[in-house]
Amino acid sequence: MINTLINTAQNPIATFVFAHGAGAGQNSEFMQLMAKGIAEHKINVVRFNFAYMQLAEESGKRRPPDRADKLLSQFTELLNQIDNSLPIFIGGKSMGGRMASMLLEESTAEGCICMVYPFHPPGKPEKLRTQHLLSINKPVLIMQDERDTFSKREEIARFNLSQQIQVSYLADGDHSFKPRKASGYNFDGHINLAIIQTAEFITSHI
Repeated sequence: MINTLINTAQNPIATFVFAHGAGAGQNSEFMQLMAKGIAEHKINVVRFNFAYMQLAEESGKRRPPDRADKLLSQFTELLNQIDNSLPIFIGGKSMGGRMASMLLEESTAEGCICMVYPFHPPGKPEKLRTQHLLSINKPVLIMQDERDTFSKREEIARFNLSQQIQVSYLADGDHSFKPRKASGYNFDGHINLAIIQTAEFITSHI
């Protein structure tokens, strides 16, 4: 049994299973703000830690993520244990969103939301993580930052992603939705925009 944190919505219409990124777990500022905001739009939000992150938090020592197959197995285990009486959507930040997108086709989820998808490691554009995104047949929303080092906007335009994938961009954001002060944008504004886009995507695909 995988332990979860649930932001319970009033009169919920769907459930969003929200996976963390490689470096920060379910209790990070980003995860908490997004979960709280999405739940205010009648969507239950289920957060969890992958096993390596749970061990890191318990020991106080950083650990690298497990291999993808192990992460996918844990994600699947969680999906099998949660209440599926409402439509299920899956997604996450960076690595968590990537894992969700890899599971999407074989899961019962209606769609997937990726927040800053890691299209390739920083500085290594030849090592693409896009193969499954070329032919995916369920709806996917990718919210990407314009300054994200895991892929530039002009690169993404050349990837020939599936027609089921919608990509939106957060102005001047880095890999955590944070723009530079001089840009005129701010982190809170980007978080709120991402919450609204997530809620609208889920509502439109129920």
